[in-house]
Amino acid sequence: MSRFAYAVLGWLAVTLGLIGIVLPGLPTTVFMILAAFLFGRSSPRLRQWLLDHPAFGPAIRDWEDRGAISPRGKKAALLAMAAVLAISLVLGLAGWIIALQAVCMAGAATFILSRPD
Repeated sequence: MSRFAYAVLGWLAVTLGLIGIVLPGLPTTVFMILAAFLFGRSSPRLRQWLLDHPAFGPAIRDWEDRGAISPRGKKAALLAMAAVLAISLVLGLAGWIIALQAVCMAGAATFILSRPD
């Protein structure tokens, strides 16, 4: 893939991450980590901008250095998953949808909790 394509995908990931700040259930940090990876393939300057960013940089560096998720990040992720599941219950979604959500979220929660702080 070309450097341009990686840059475009990197900016798409940044955009989705920024939307995730205000939209529950959309993972901001995951998209910023993805953007750092994509920018690493296209523009060292953009990658460094993300790594130096006061809000996103520490989480990206923790992930890249140790595969770590901060306790605050773990708590936010677990609370967001619980909120999405609660909203699904309140909306009265079909049982199979709620069960599928619960299974997927249980897998994600297990992974999140298994990561070092």
